Amino acid sequence: MGNWDADGVRTRIRELAAGDPEHERSGARTHRYALAARLPQTRIRAFEESHGIELPAEYRSFVAEVGDGPAGPGHGLMPLADPRPEADDDWAVDGEWAQDRLPGRLSAPFPLTAPLPGRLAVRPDVLTPGTLVLAEEGCGMFVRLVLNGPYAGEVWRIDPDWGGFVPASPGFRAWYTDWLAGA
Repeated sequence: MGNWDADGVRTRIRELAAGDPEHERSGARTHRYALAARLPQTRIRAFEESHGIELPAEYRSFVAEVGDGPAGPGHGLMPLADPRPEADDDWAVDGEWAQDRLPGRLSAPFPLTAPLPGRLAVRPDVLTPGTLVLAEEGCGMFVRLVLNGPYAGEVWRIDPDWGGFVPASPGFRAWYTDWLAGA
């Protein structure tokens, strides 16, 4: 289920960048259509072992074959292994990224047994154990990858004010390639 056409992804990202030289598309000023280096398998395995998880194959193969962000949906794909480089201003996603790396957080059971539409009655951090932040969409909305349970491998969107915590895509590949096709 892995294997990405890494050259095809990079070509499409270059096309997107060429069509948006002023970075006017949503999120482009943050990710700038750049791709970080691919992560070696040893580094990915070390991450998985340190957090007691196994990354979904589509995402795992992306960071190994294509790159560890940031070009991607929203304000860009968050890196797996290292925090994003120092920036002029803090983004809400920086706190989400750091929280995900707390001991036991990624390996914790995903607490939902069904999507939770509408305004959330609980703090978002109560709902996100067992998920990995992929991107920030702005206004407190985040995209997360479910790591365990019946929804493992799915991409969910959390919008605590209006949209709840609901599936956004059946998997990482569909979520990312939808962005490539329609960014």
